[in-house]
Amino acid sequence: MIIEEINSIRSGKKELRQFGIIIGIACGLLGVLLWWRGKTYYSYSFIIAAAVLFLGFTLPAALKPFHKVWMTISILMGWLMTRVILIILFYGILTPIGLIGRLCGKDFLDIKLNKKAPNYWVLRGKKEHDKKSYEQQF
Repeated sequence: MIIEEINSIRSGKKELRQFGIIIGIACGLLGVLLWWRGKTYYSYSFIIAAAVLFLGFTLPAALKPFHKVWMTISILMGWLMTRVILIILFYGILTPIGLIGRLCGKDFLDIKLNKKAPNYWVLRGKKEHDKKSYEQQF
């Protein structure tokens, strides 16, 4: 699935131009931030920004290998971060809620076995059916 997604990365002239402009602006903003903080190596960021912007406007095809690597890394990071976020949600939120519920005696799914019960059907009361109940079923 990830390989299919990586193989389907579009690298047309428009996408490469947009990529060059975005990366150039981001490097320029990084250079401004470094300059503002008094770092001596801010000029490297401006040089990279100018080069990428120049290539993005004049020769976007030259950015294709860089674009492919960048997008592959972003797809892999997206795959990884999705799993990390889901693990944090499950083990950080849902598991403690379940443990606290069990300690308090709460059965969220009502799955306790009752040997005296003849069946586990939940009986519904009789209800008058009209046309509106068929339109709004839930």
